Amino acid sequence: MPIYEYVCRNCGVKYEKFVRPGTGEGELRCPHCNSERVEKAFSVFGTRASGGQANTAVGSSAAACGPVG
Repeated sequence: MPIYEYVCRNCGVKYEKFVRPGTGEGELRCPHCNSERVEKAFSVFGTRASGGQANTAVGSSAAACGPVG
């Protein structure tokens, strides 16, 4: 099951949740204030490059779009 990150638009708390396939997102509630005003947060994940380099974050960032070298 995938883990998604969410942020509460009511109180600002960020949290993670296991989401089963076929589960509607309308059932999500903030664990802090019980609000239904939650949305998926953009999150990055770690990966290992071929060559044994350390884990690096993969995602969208301004630094990743800069010149190389």
